[in-house]
Amino acid sequence: MAKLLAIPIIVILHIGLIMPIAVSAAAMAPGAADDRSALLGFLSGVSADPGGALADWGRSPRFCNWTGVACDRRRRVTQLVLSGRGIRGVLSPALGRLSFISVLDLSSNAFAGEVPEELGTLSRLTQLSLTNNLLEGAIPAGIGLLRELYYLDLSGNRLSGGIPSTLFCNCSALQYMDLANNSLAGDIPYSGECRLPSLRYLLLWSNELSGPIPPALSNSAILEWVDFESNYLAGELPSRVFDRLPRLQYLYLSYNNLSSHDGNTNLDPFFRSLRNCTRLQELELAGNGLGGRLPSFIGELSRSFRQIHLEDNAISGSIPPNISGLVNLTYLNLSNNLINGSIPPDLSRMRRLEQLYLSNNLLSGEIPRSIGELPHLGLLDLSGNRLAGAIPDTFSNLTQLRRLMLHHNRLAGAIPPSLGECDNLEILDLSYNGLQGKIPSHVAAMSNLKLYLNLSNNHLEGSLPLELSKMDMILALDLSSNELAGTIPSQLGGCVALEYLNLSGNALRGALPEAVAALPFLEAIDVSRNGLSGALPESLQVSTSLRDADFSYNNFSGVVPHAGVLANLSAAAFRGNPSLCSAGHIPGIATCGARRADRRRAVVPAAFGIVAAVCMMLCAAGCRSMATARERQRSTWRVDIEEQATEREHPRISYRELSEATGGFAESRLIGAGRFGRVYEGT
Repeated sequence: MAKLLAIPIIVILHIGLIMPIAVSAAAMAPGAADDRSALLGFLSGVSADPGGALADWGRSPRFCNWTGVACDRRRRVTQLVLSGRGIRGVLSPALGRLSFISVLDLSSNAFAGEVPEELGTLSRLTQLSLTNNLLEGAIPAGIGLLRELYYLDLSGNRLSGGIPSTLFCNCSALQYMDLANNSLAGDIPYSGECRLPSLRYLLLWSNELSGPIPPALSNSAILEWVDFESNYLAGELPSRVFDRLPRLQYLYLSYNNLSSHDGNTNLDPFFRSLRNCTRLQELELAGNGLGGRLPSFIGELSRSFRQIHLEDNAISGSIPPNISGLVNLTYLNLSNNLINGSIPPDLSRMRRLEQLYLSNNLLSGEIPRSIGELPHLGLLDLSGNRLAGAIPDTFSNLTQLRRLMLHHNRLAGAIPPSLGECDNLEILDLSYNGLQGKIPSHVAAMSNLKLYLNLSNNHLEGSLPLELSKMDMILALDLSSNELAGTIPSQLGGCVALEYLNLSGNALRGALPEAVAALPFLEAIDVSRNGLSGALPESLQVSTSLRDADFSYNNFSGVVPHAGVLANLSAAAFRGNPSLCSAGHIPGIATCGARRADRRRAVVPAAFGIVAAVCMMLCAAGCRSMATARERQRSTWRVDIEEQATEREHPRISYRELSEATGGFAESRLIGAGRFGRVYEGT
C-alpha cells in the first residue's frame, strides 16, 4: 500500500521538477532565440534613448514584453513599433532576422545611416514605416521583393539615388507608397508592363525626380491621391492618364516643368481628361509656367471640387464666367498669371468660397459689388492689377473677412467707412492706389486688426485719427507717402503691440511723442520727410527692441544720444536736420563740441576782417575830414595855399594813429554803425 501511494507522489514531484525546465526550454526555442538575438542586435545600434523607451530591453528573457515588441502564440516577433521615441543610432542589419515580423514602425526618430538591405528578406512584412528619420543612401532594391507589403513610408529622410523599379513591378499588394521629401532622382519607374492594381496613394513630392508623368499610372485604376509636387518632371500634361482614374480625389503636380499641349498654348486637352474624375476635390498645377487660356467648360468639371491652384503660370485670356459652376469651391488661386479682362460678377455664385487670389494679373475694370455676397470669404487678394473705381461698400457684408489686399491698383475715391464693420479683419492693405479723403474713424478703430494696416502711397489727407490708439494688437502700421497733416498724437502709444511704424513722406509737424518712442516692442520707425521738430525722445536710446529708425529731413534739433540704438544708426538716418548734432561719434554727423569749435574758428577771421574793414573806412573818413578842414581854412582865412598843396603829399595814417585819435575806438567817439562797419570821430 505504501508503494502504491508512493507512485503518485513521485510522479507529482517529477512533474514539479521538470515544469520550469520545460518553460525555459520553450523560451529558448531556436526561432525565439533568434528573434531575441535580433532584437539585441537592433539595441546595439542605438546610441541614445532619451525617453528611456528601451530601458526594459535585455533585463528579462521574456522579450515579448519589451517595449514596442509584439509576438504571436509561438513567441515569434510579429511587430516592432517604436514610433516617436526620439531614439538615435543606426538601423542594425540584425532586423533582417525577424523573419515573422509583419509590422516594422521606427518612424519619427533620429536613426541615421543607410536602410539595411536585409529588410528585403522579411517576406511576411506588410507595413514598413521609417519616415522622419535621418536615413541616407539608396532605397534597397530588395524592398521591392516584399510581395506582402501594402504600406510603405520612407518619407522625410535624406534618401538619394533612383526609385527601385521593383517597387512598381513586384510589390503588387502595395496600397500606400510614400517616398516624399527626400533627394530621390531619375524617372518614376512605372512602366507599361507593371501593375499596382491596389495602389491608392502615391506620394513622391519634394524630390529631384525628372522625366514625364508615366502613362502606366493609369494601370492603378483605383488611385485616389497622386502627389508629384516640387520635382523636375517635364513634358506635356497627359491627356490620357487621369481620365482612367475615376476615383482620383487629389492631384498635385505643382512646381515642376510641365507644359500644356500645342507648344504650351492649349490647356483644353488636359482639363477635358478630368471630366471622368467625378470625385476630384483638389487640383494643384501651380508654378509650371503653363500657357493657354482657361477652358470655357471649366465650370462643368467635378462638383466635388474644393480647391484649385493655378498660380505662378503664364495663363492668359479672361476668367471664364462658367467657372462659377464650381459651386462647392472653397479655394481659388489664379494669381501671378497673364489673365486680363474684368472680374466676373458671377463669382458670387460660389457661395462656399473662403479664399480668392487673383493678384498680379492684368485685370481691369471695377471690383464687382457682388463679391460682397460671399458669406464665407475670409481672404481676398486682388492686388497688383489695373482695377479702377471705388472700393465697394458691400465689403461690409464680409463678416468672416480676415485679410483684404487691394494694393497696387488704380482705385480711387474715399475709403468706405463701412470697412470698419469687418470685425474679423486682421490685414488691410490698400497701398499704392489713388485713394483720397480722410482716414475714416471707423476704419482706424478696428481693434481686432492684429497684423497689418497699410494705407501708404495714396492721397489721404487730414490728421491722424485718435482712434488708431484702439489698435492694441496691430504689429505694423504704414501710413507713409500721403498728405496727412497735423501732429502725431501721443495716443498712438496705445498701440502697445506695434513693431513697425512708418509715417514718412507726409506733412506732419510738432514733436515726436515720448509715448510713441517708448512703445515696448517697436523694432523700426520711419518719420522721415515731414516737418517734425523738437528734440528726439530720450526713450529711443534706452529701447531694447528698436533696430532701425529714420528721422531724416525734418526740423529736429538738439543732441543725438551717443548711447543706445541711435548711436549705431548711419548718418543717413539724421540727414536733413541742420540743428541736430551728435553727442558721440556718428560718421557723417558733426559732434556738438566740434560744431562750437568750428563756429569759433569761423569768428576769428571774421573779426579780423571786420577790424580791417573798419580801419580802412576810418582812414578814408580821416582823409575826407582833413580835406574838408583845409577847404574850410581856405574859405575862412582866404589863404592862398594852392602852390603849397601841390608841393606836398597827404601823410599816411597808421592804425596806431587812428587808435590814438579815437581814444582807442572809444564808444564815446562812435558816430554811427552800419552793416559793414563803424564810424568814429577822431583828431
